[in-house]
Amino acid sequence: MSETKHINVLIIDDEISIRKLLEFYLKKYFTITTKNDGEEALEWINKGAKPDVIIADLNMPKMDGYKFTEYIRSKQEFEKTPVIILSANESSNDRIKSLRIGADDYMIKPFNPEELYLRIYNILKRVEKI
Repeated sequence: MSETKHINVLIIDDEISIRKLLEFYLKKYFTITTKNDGEEALEWINKGAKPDVIIADLNMPKMDGYKFTEYIRSKQEFEKTPVIILSANESSNDRIKSLRIGADDYMIKPFNPEELYLRIYNILKRVEKI
């Protein structure tokens, strides 16, 4: 697969184990930034950071994945930034709501990190980031 180290991936999850797992696996391919919740991620973005891909949990304190995704999609500079939701919620309603508000994909925890990598890679290929 082509060089992807220049791609910045933002991981937002309040579970440190998920953040560490994703960082450990995905840092082989991408530059990784992790944040504890949507509010912390927005502070980072509002300081000028521009992630190429965002992976966000749905259920987080302060600002959940829905509110975060809605905010990101309301900003012109992020309207095309891929957003992948990771959630333990298996409900079809949660998946539909996530896709309606602008998420590009939805994966259910537990997940295979290689599958997540391939989903990221395929999305980036379609949007011509790689």
